[in-house]
Amino acid sequence: MEKVAFLGLGIMGYNVSANLLKAGYPLTVYNRTPERAAGLVNAGAQRARTPREAVADADVIMIMLSDDKAIEGVVFGPDGVLEGVRAGQVAIDLTTCMPKTSLREAAAFNSKGVEFLDAPVFGSKGESRDAGLWIVSGGKREIFDRMLPLFKVISATQHYMGENGKGTSMKLCGNLVVASQLEALGEAMTLATKAGLNAEDVLGVLHVTDFKSPIFDGVGDALARRDFSPSFYLKLMLKDANLISSFAQELNVPLPASAATREVIKTAVNRGWGDENASAMIKVIEQMAGVEVKY
Repeated sequence: MEKVAFLGLGIMGYNVSANLLKAGYPLTVYNRTPERAAGLVNAGAQRARTPREAVADADVIMIMLSDDKAIEGVVFGPDGVLEGVRAGQVAIDLTTCMPKTSLREAAAFNSKGVEFLDAPVFGSKGESRDAGLWIVSGGKREIFDRMLPLFKVISATQHYMGENGKGTSMKLCGNLVVASQLEALGEAMTLATKAGLNAEDVLGVLHVTDFKSPIFDGVGDALARRDFSPSFYLKLMLKDANLISSFAQELNVPLPASAATREVIKTAVNRGWGDENASAMIKVIEQMAGVEVKY
């Protein structure tokens, strides 16, 4: 089995790393907050002190960070990934970032003889824990095919989208849909509450109609319990919304509904809910409507 270096042990990265260990991949991990690696080290992973050290002996390098700024430090910075790579390795970045960042990574890795895939994922805490993520990848088709056995250990489906940058482009398009669905659910549940409808009855309809959605199912049930514990942080959804806006600006694509949703997310973060689940954006709509939620 290939030796894997995994960099970035947030909620998602930790779970992905744990699944790689369970599948038998020799694993070296790095995280900017070292204590996050303790459980993985106890399960058999090696812990590296720097990104450079982490990748030195790896066959495959996997990166899963919070944003473009983190990529700048971990990949391009002093003692970063690029200072430790060697020809023949494969680097895979699972981070949701700007496509131009993926293209910059691809050029930098390729200049050192390292193949590169941008391969962000759809899913959150539960899917990463259960190896049920959905991977969208950009890069050379033959490298994508070569990495499929590894991808199948951490994901439910794997999708080749084209050359480098196409994986992250697809991820931003998909996240636009996710944010729009959360906004629609928040508006509908607030309207239903003010109209005197029972939340459980409303969700019962949403579960079975032709506009049903796994997001409505999972988030809707949590909303009914007023459970905003994070599977995907609201502050990261704001990061993604800002990426989508910047990407659309570069391509001169109008996103009027998405722009309005971004303002709701921004307001929710400014009110102190950034460390709650992304669904906490509904609180802004409720306050705007003067709704006191009793469900």
